[in-house]
Amino acid sequence: MSKDKIALVTGGSRGLGEDMAINLAKKGLNVLLTYRSYKEEADKTVNEIEKIGQKAYALQLDVADNHSFDAFVEEVKKVIDSHFGAKQIDFLINNAGIGINAPISETTEEQFNALVDIHFKGAFFLTQKMLPIMADGGGIVNISSGLARFSFPGYSVYGSMKAAIEALTRYQAKELGERKIRSNVVAPGAIETDFGGGTNKNDEGKRAAIANFTALGRVGIPSDIGGVVAFLCTEEAKWINAQRIEVSGGMMI
Repeated sequence: MSKDKIALVTGGSRGLGEDMAINLAKKGLNVLLTYRSYKEEADKTVNEIEKIGQKAYALQLDVADNHSFDAFVEEVKKVIDSHFGAKQIDFLINNAGIGINAPISETTEEQFNALVDIHFKGAFFLTQKMLPIMADGGGIVNISSGLARFSFPGYSVYGSMKAAIEALTRYQAKELGERKIRSNVVAPGAIETDFGGGTNKNDEGKRAAIANFTALGRVGIPSDIGGVVAFLCTEEAKWINAQRIEVSGGMMI
């Protein structure tokens, strides 16, 4: 793959996004990543990518604020021109997200709106705004969750937004097919990160339960996910389109 191809990863400063960004670099892509507030972690990820031999750059972005997207796209244009010597990006990975755990009976409108803004509205309109500077023949990878397929109490809004993203992915694949832009979903299972309070990493009871109903018998780790996302941004995956790939070790099967 040409070293000139560029992937944009939202929420690429830590956790799953960091691993995606590093694996994309290992596949020979340059990486533009976004962070909301963890600039030091973003800079560290940039340094790791540069050690691999690829170019990288970090930009601040709050995906919940869709009114900032026009200015963000203008910033992207400047950065890819000055730092990467390019006019377009090739791949967009909609990864940024938060976790809110609340039962239906107690979910507030504020919590509901936060999840909608970040996980659906943000991904929808950021993709829309990025399309004019996406190269034909490129691709979109949307990050969903196993919680769009199986249900755990407390994740009704989060799981519903991820189900919406999965439907949107198929529409993107349909409408962008004439530009040969592919759109796919990667749906992680339970992963040990700081996401949602870090319970998958720190709560031993929860970890044991997850291992028990996962065919491969353990909680996932970030490096289980990043390579799959990176693969979808390679020539080897050129005929994969409108697909949901669950990367969960066989949870709830």
